[in-house]
Amino acid sequence: MHRSGATMAWNVFKFCTALRGLGSIMILLVLGVVGVTYYAVVLTNYGPALYAGGLDFLSAFAVLILFHSLLVMLLWSYFSVVFTDAGSVPPNWKPAVDEERGEVDPLVGSDFNNVAPSDPSNQHIRFCRKCNQLKPPRCHHCSVCGRCVLKMDHHCVWVVNCVGALNYKYFLLFLFYTFLETTLVTACLLPQFLAFFSDGEIPVTPGSLATTFLAFVLNLAFALSVMGFLIMHISLVAANTTTIEAYEKKTSPKWRYDLGRRKNFEQVFGMDKRYWFIPCYSEEDIRKMPALQGLEYPSKPDFDSQ
Repeated sequence: MHRSGATMAWNVFKFCTALRGLGSIMILLVLGVVGVTYYAVVLTNYGPALYAGGLDFLSAFAVLILFHSLLVMLLWSYFSVVFTDAGSVPPNWKPAVDEERGEVDPLVGSDFNNVAPSDPSNQHIRFCRKCNQLKPPRCHHCSVCGRCVLKMDHHCVWVVNCVGALNYKYFLLFLFYTFLETTLVTACLLPQFLAFFSDGEIPVTPGSLATTFLAFVLNLAFALSVMGFLIMHISLVAANTTTIEAYEKKTSPKWRYDLGRRKNFEQVFGMDKRYWFIPCYSEEDIRKMPALQGLEYPSKPDFDSQ
C-alpha cells in the first residue's frame, strides 16, 4: 500500500509538471489561432474589399473596425491573466477573525498554538500541509503551481497560470471577448466557407481558401466551447462562488458569501462601472474593496451571528 501511494504521488507530480510545460505551448497555440484568423479575415477577405468602394467598402470597414477592437480587448485581457499573479498568501499571515465563527468571535493567540499539519483538530483555522502555513478564507492549494492561491478557481493551462482573486475578472473578460470575436469571425467567414462547397469558381488562391476554411472551423469550435464555459462562470459570479467552491458546497443549499447578484458581481468586477469591461480596476475600488485583494470577504449577517 505504501508503494502504491508513493507511485500515485509520483504520477501526480509528473502530471503537474507536464501541465506546466503544456502551458507554454498553449500560449503559442492561442497566438497561432489569432494569426490564422487575422490572415483569413484581414489579409484574404475583408482587407482587399476596402479597395472595392461602395457598399463593399462600408461593410468591410465596419467589420475590420469591430474585429480589431475586439482583438485588442481579447489580447489585453488574455495577457493580463497570463502575467497577473492570481494571489499568494502573505508571509506569516494570520486571520484577525475566525471565518467559521464570524467577526463576533475574534481569534486570539492561543487559537494558533496547537495548529499543526499533522493534527487538523482545530477546524476553525485552515492549514495547508503542503505549504506549511495558515490558509485565508476561500484559499486553496494548487498542485501545478505548488502554492496556495487566494480564492482559487482553477489552474488554466491556456494562460499558464492559476485563476484566482487577483486575475479572475481578467479571465472572465478574456472569455467574453473571445466569444464575441470568434462569433464575429464565424459569421463573417460563413459565406466563404459555404462557397468552398459550391460548384462555382472561387476567385482566391488555394492557400487563401484553405486558411479561410481552417479559420472558420477553429473559430466556430472556440465560439461554441467558450460559450458554455462563459455561461458556467456567469452563474458562478452570480452566486459569488468559484469552481472549486461550487463542487465543495454542492451538498449545502446556503452559501455564506452570497450577498445578492449585484454585490456578488461587484466582488469580482468592482463598483466603478467605467472599469467593468476593461482588465483593470480603479484605484478607489482597490482601496475600498478588500475582496479585490483576496484576503477579506464580507458574508451574510446571519452567518456572522452563528
